[in-house]
Amino acid sequence: MRYFNATGWTAVFTGTDTEIGRMRDVEAWDPKTGTALVVNPQRGVLRPVTDYSDFSHLEQANRVVSALPGGGWHVHWNDEGGAPLTEPVLDWLITSNGRATPITVDETGLVDTAELADKVIPPGEDLPDV
Repeated sequence: MRYFNATGWTAVFTGTDTEIGRMRDVEAWDPKTGTALVVNPQRGVLRPVTDYSDFSHLEQANRVVSALPGGGWHVHWNDEGGAPLTEPVLDWLITSNGRATPITVDETGLVDTAELADKVIPPGEDLPDV
């Protein structure tokens, strides 16, 4: 699965003896030092990643610049959990590098990316029998 956030960067932490490794979205950059800032959920403030002893590194994420309606498109997996599956595209996330990622919603309301689908089916094309 791809990671999406507003800045296009994610901070990776290795974990400590009391906390497992984790990832946090970079929310902003310190204007004076250029250091990546993440939310400290306990204090409700932005903190530099360098304030955390278990900070490991930054990884590039996808920065969403737009979302477009699904427009009647579908995605199909030939073998999803042992059976074929076709789902409608809820919307398309458009990233800063121009990539369009289909987002689906299943019958239980779970929303997920469908970038690993076997086939993307345009509107009007016959859907596979499932």
